[in-house]
Order: sequence, then structure tokens, then C-alpha cells
Amino acid sequence: MLRRLYNACLVRPGDLSPSHEELEVVGTFNPGAVAVGDEVALLVRVAERPRERREGFAGLPRWEPGAGLTIDWVPNDTVRFLDPRVVEVKATGSARLTFVSHLVALRSKDGRSIDSWNGVRFQPQEEYETYGIEDPRITRIGDRFYFTYVAVSPHGAATALASTMDFRTFDRHGIIFPCENKDVLLFPEPVDGEYVALHRPNPSVHFAPPEMWIAHSSDLLHWGRHAVVHAAQGQWETGRIGGGAPPFRTEHGWLEVYHGNEKSPDAPGVGVYAAGAFLLDLEHPQRILRRSPDPIMMPEAEFEREGFVHNVVFPTGAVQRDDTLLLYYGAADAYTAVVEFSQAELLAAISQ
Repeated sequence: MLRRLYNACLVRPGDLSPSHEELEVVGTFNPGAVAVGDEVALLVRVAERPRERREGFAGLPRWEPGAGLTIDWVPNDTVRFLDPRVVEVKATGSARLTFVSHLVALRSKDGRSIDSWNGVRFQPQEEYETYGIEDPRITRIGDRFYFTYVAVSPHGAATALASTMDFRTFDRHGIIFPCENKDVLLFPEPVDGEYVALHRPNPSVHFAPPEMWIAHSSDLLHWGRHAVVHAAQGQWETGRIGGGAPPFRTEHGWLEVYHGNEKSPDAPGVGVYAAGAFLLDLEHPQRILRRSPDPIMMPEAEFEREGFVHNVVFPTGAVQRDDTLLLYYGAADAYTAVVEFSQAELLAAISQ
């Protein structure tokens, strides 16, 4: 694993107020992050659950377009609790979340601490966002900041696109990858005249190890020429893999820090989430040049090992600073954190 030059927990659930009086904040994690001048702008996912407790009932929140927050109180014996995040409705086999998420905009002057929150929230409003907005990834393209996010609804988990100039007002561009697809990352510049994205299909039937794919577009909205980029190889990524921070250009290739999960089928919980990295060819980004055979980062700090979901480091944003890299990530599905790595040491770890 890589040496950590700096590491800090930036945002905890108690740091932010809930969006509704009937909710409480249980997670502030999986932040999108991007350099804005000398500062870093973050969009942090805020997960909230019903504040009230009812004996024998599970409170399942959702946002109803035009009506706002609704909490469905269902008897415990009508659902199966799959993990702290998800229940299965016995009558239908469909899933529901125990929380609902939205995004808040934060700023950091030095990239290592949070300086301000202006109260701006990016909240569910569309039908495809009924169960929340999750896991933003921010990429600057031209003079706009585009961010993908997971839009969760009764249809499943799709990926939508939005953009902003100032992180105060936002334009929604709709669904760009249908269900089930997550961890969509945009490259910061076109390659051979086309926009490029990494994405993670999440099929219900698994014919192969977990995979990451690549796609191309002429307008950021319509995507095609899909192809596999990476299939899980190491034991640490056999449960699932997916894009982490959006790729960025280096002289050696496009550097991508991604996540992997290892979980035994009969083990409790969701397993362990770690981070790895690979280099993609600058002109042919569907081709991996080198990859880290082992994780570059695993849960070590207390706030990574204990939280809403234990043993999770989940990279979602990266900012280059001189010869180091500030990597922003979700810790234990509860906290937003940052770690600083030497770029030279990171590239040296990518050996295969």
C-alpha cells in the first residue's frame, strides 16, 4: 500500500444539518471533488434516514416529485434486511433503501480542510431520483463543471448528468446510462474528437468477474462504442470493481484510481472496499498500460474501519497539487476524507 503523506476526516454526519425536520443525517461521504482556481470544490453525498422510530416498523424514505419527502412505514415482518442500507420487500422481491441521499456543496481553500458551506443543496426532484441522488463525480470540461451521479428510483440505479458554473445553481441533463449502471467517470478532454467515459454495468446475472467498461460520445448525452476495459483479477477486487476518481492526464497515460471489493459469499456484511490504480493509453484509452496488482489503499484509520458500513475506502475525486495527489473518498459510508499521496510513488506502484 502507498505511504500516506497526509490523511484527515473532513466531514462527519454531525457537521451538516438535515434537509428536513423528519430526517437525521447518518452519512456524509463519497464526495465529488475538483480544483477551482486555488481552491477545491466538493459535492458531498448526504444520506438521511427517518428520525422517528416505530416499534416493529421500518421507515423507508423517498422523494415524491412535486410533493417532497414521504416516509413509508412498513411492518418489519414484510421485509428482509439485506444490510444496513437495503431491505427486500418480501411480497415483490423489490429493493428499498433505508435512507435517501442528496448532495451539498462545500469549499476548501487548502484542499485539506473544509472552510465553508453556503447552504446549497442538490436535491431529488425528478421521478428517476425518487430514492435519492448518490456518489457524484466532477469533471471540468471547458468552462463548465460536469458531474455524473447515481439516480435511484423504483426503476433501479441509473446514471444522470448535471453541470454548473458556480456550484450554486445547477442544470440537469437527464439520464445518460440506464439501469443498472453506476460509477460513470468523464475524461477531462476529448480523445480523437470524442468524449470518453468509464462506467460499471451491474448485471443481475454474472457470467464473468466484475468489469469496468468504456464508452464514447459526441455530445456527452448519447453514448456508444462500449467495450470492456478491466475485469477483476486480484482477490481484493473479486466482489465488485468500479471507477473512483475521474481519470486525469499524466505524461505516462490517463491515471485512474478505482475501487474494488472483496466479499466471501457466506461472510456477513458487504466485505472490504479498497482502492487500486491503472494507466490507460492516452490515444487509445480502452487499453490498460499498467495496473497496481495490489491495493494502493485499504481501510486503516478508525473512521475507515467503523461507520455506517464498516471497512470501506471509496475514492471519488482527485486533485493534483505540485508533485502530490489529493485523493478524496468516502470512509465507512459515513465520512468524507482526504489522503495525500506522492504521484511518483503512485506511478511506481503501477507495475503490471
